Amino acid sequence: MYTPDDLDWKIIEILREEDQSNNAVARLLGISEGTVRQRLKRLKEADILTIRAQINPEVLADQQLAMIGISIQESCYLKERVEQIASLPDVLSASITSGRYDIVAEVLTDSNHGLVEFLTHQLSGVKGIRSTETFVILKSYKKYV
Repeated sequence: MYTPDDLDWKIIEILREEDQSNNAVARLLGISEGTVRQRLKRLKEADILTIRAQINPEVLADQQLAMIGISIQESCYLKERVEQIASLPDVLSASITSGRYDIVAEVLTDSNHGLVEFLTHQLSGVKGIRSTETFVILKSYKKYV
Protein backbone atom coordinates (compact mmCIF):
# COMPACT_ATOMS: atom_id res chain seq x y z
CA MET A 1 0.00 0.00 0.00
CA TYR A 2 1.24 3.44 -0.94
CA THR A 3 1.82 5.84 1.96
CA PRO A 4 1.73 9.58 1.13
CA ASP A 5 4.87 11.51 2.00
CA ASP A 6 5.25 15.19 2.94
CA LEU A 7 5.19 16.35 -0.68
CA ASP A 8 2.01 14.36 -1.37
CA TRP A 9 0.34 15.98 1.64
CA LYS A 10 1.39 19.46 0.47
CA ILE A 11 -0.16 18.79 -2.95
CA ILE A 12 -3.34 17.48 -1.33
CA GLU A 13 -3.63 20.51 0.99
CA ILE A 14 -3.24 22.95 -1.90
CA LEU A 15 -5.96 21.17 -3.88
CA ARG A 16 -8.26 20.99 -0.83
CA GLU A 17 -8.11 24.78 -0.54
CA GLU A 18 -9.09 25.48 -4.15
CA ASP A 19 -8.99 24.04 -7.64
CA GLN A 20 -5.55 24.57 -9.12
CA SER A 21 -3.87 23.36 -12.29
CA ASN A 22 -0.91 21.02 -12.00
CA ASN A 23 1.29 23.90 -13.21
CA ALA A 24 -0.01 26.21 -10.48
CA VAL A 25 0.59 23.56 -7.80
CA ALA A 26 4.09 22.96 -9.16
CA ARG A 27 4.90 26.69 -9.06
CA LEU A 28 3.67 26.98 -5.47
CA LEU A 29 5.87 24.08 -4.38
CA GLY A 30 8.87 24.81 -6.60
CA ILE A 31 8.68 21.44 -8.39
CA SER A 32 7.95 20.33 -11.94
CA GLU A 33 4.45 19.86 -13.35
CA GLY A 34 5.38 16.26 -14.20
CA THR A 35 6.14 15.56 -10.54
CA VAL A 36 2.70 16.86 -9.54
CA ARG A 37 1.05 14.83 -12.30
CA GLN A 38 2.83 11.62 -11.28
CA ARG A 39 2.11 12.16 -7.58
CA LEU A 40 -1.59 12.70 -8.30
CA LYS A 41 -1.67 9.60 -10.49
CA ARG A 42 -0.13 7.50 -7.69
CA LEU A 43 -2.53 8.91 -5.09
CA LYS A 44 -5.52 8.15 -7.32
CA GLU A 45 -4.33 4.61 -8.10
CA ALA A 46 -3.83 3.94 -4.37
CA ASP A 47 -7.41 5.12 -3.73
CA ILE A 48 -6.11 7.87 -1.44
CA LEU A 49 -7.35 10.78 -3.54
CA THR A 50 -10.09 11.45 -6.01
CA ILE A 51 -10.63 14.67 -7.88
CA ARG A 52 -14.09 15.55 -9.06
CA ALA A 53 -16.36 18.51 -9.54
CA GLN A 54 -18.76 19.09 -6.69
CA ILE A 55 -21.85 21.24 -6.66
CA ASN A 56 -23.69 23.09 -3.93
CA PRO A 57 -26.82 20.99 -3.23
CA GLU A 58 -28.84 24.19 -2.84
CA VAL A 59 -28.85 24.64 -6.63
CA LEU A 60 -30.03 21.11 -7.43
CA ALA A 61 -33.66 21.41 -8.46
CA ASP A 62 -35.94 18.56 -7.40
CA GLN A 63 -33.18 16.72 -5.51
CA GLN A 64 -33.23 15.72 -1.85
CA LEU A 65 -30.11 15.30 0.29
CA ALA A 66 -30.50 13.14 3.40
CA MET A 67 -28.47 11.36 6.05
CA ILE A 68 -29.68 7.95 7.18
CA GLY A 69 -28.64 6.38 10.46
CA ILE A 70 -28.69 2.59 10.13
CA SER A 71 -28.57 -0.09 12.81
CA ILE A 72 -27.79 -3.62 11.74
CA GLN A 73 -28.83 -6.87 13.38
CA GLU A 74 -25.46 -8.63 13.58
CA SER A 75 -22.23 -6.66 13.95
CA CYS A 76 -20.18 -9.51 12.46
CA TYR A 77 -21.68 -8.49 9.09
CA LEU A 78 -20.96 -4.77 9.50
CA LYS A 79 -18.33 -4.48 6.76
CA GLU A 80 -20.43 -6.51 4.32
CA ARG A 81 -23.53 -4.38 5.01
CA VAL A 82 -21.75 -1.04 4.67
CA GLU A 83 -20.23 -2.16 1.35
CA GLN A 84 -23.68 -3.19 0.09
CA ILE A 85 -25.17 0.14 1.16
CA ALA A 86 -22.28 2.12 -0.37
CA SER A 87 -22.89 0.40 -3.71
CA LEU A 88 -26.54 1.52 -3.94
CA PRO A 89 -27.08 4.04 -6.78
CA ASP A 90 -28.30 6.98 -4.67
CA VAL A 91 -25.65 6.67 -1.94
CA LEU A 92 -22.94 9.34 -1.97
CA SER A 93 -21.11 7.82 0.99
CA ALA A 94 -21.55 5.23 3.71
CA SER A 95 -19.54 5.20 6.92
CA ILE A 96 -19.15 2.84 9.86
CA THR A 97 -19.79 4.90 12.98
CA SER A 98 -19.74 4.61 16.74
CA GLY A 99 -22.68 5.58 18.90
CA ARG A 100 -26.36 5.17 18.21
CA TYR A 101 -26.00 3.92 14.62
CA ASP A 102 -23.69 1.35 13.10
CA ILE A 103 -23.69 3.04 9.70
CA VAL A 104 -24.48 6.54 8.45
CA ALA A 105 -25.27 6.92 4.75
CA GLU A 106 -25.47 10.16 2.81
CA VAL A 107 -27.94 9.93 -0.06
CA LEU A 108 -29.02 12.21 -2.89
CA THR A 109 -32.35 11.33 -4.46
CA ASP A 110 -34.81 12.79 -6.93
CA SER A 111 -37.17 14.70 -4.61
CA ASN A 112 -38.97 13.30 -1.58
CA HIS A 113 -40.57 10.63 -3.77
CA GLY A 114 -37.09 9.45 -4.67
CA LEU A 115 -36.22 9.26 -0.99
CA VAL A 116 -39.27 7.08 -0.34
CA GLU A 117 -38.26 4.86 -3.27
CA PHE A 118 -34.72 4.61 -1.92
CA LEU A 119 -35.91 3.58 1.54
CA THR A 120 -38.59 1.14 0.41
CA HIS A 121 -36.82 -0.48 -2.55
CA GLN A 122 -33.06 0.04 -2.52
CA LEU A 123 -32.20 0.11 1.18
CA SER A 124 -34.83 -2.46 2.14
CA GLY A 125 -33.09 -4.90 -0.22
CA VAL A 126 -30.06 -4.99 2.10
CA LYS A 127 -30.52 -7.91 4.48
CA GLY A 128 -29.78 -7.56 8.17
CA ILE A 129 -30.91 -3.98 8.76
CA ARG A 130 -32.64 -3.66 12.13
CA SER A 131 -33.74 -0.03 11.90
CA THR A 132 -33.12 3.29 10.18
CA GLU A 133 -33.64 6.95 10.97
CA THR A 134 -33.69 9.49 8.15
CA PHE A 135 -32.53 13.08 8.51
CA VAL A 136 -33.63 15.28 5.61
CA ILE A 137 -31.08 18.03 4.98
CA LEU A 138 -32.96 21.31 4.73
CA LYS A 139 -29.98 23.64 4.27
CA SER A 140 -26.24 22.97 4.18
CA TYR A 141 -23.26 25.21 4.78
CA LYS A 142 -19.89 24.52 3.15
CA LYS A 143 -21.36 21.31 1.68
CA TYR A 144 -20.84 20.15 -1.89
CA VAL A 145 -21.92 16.89 -3.49
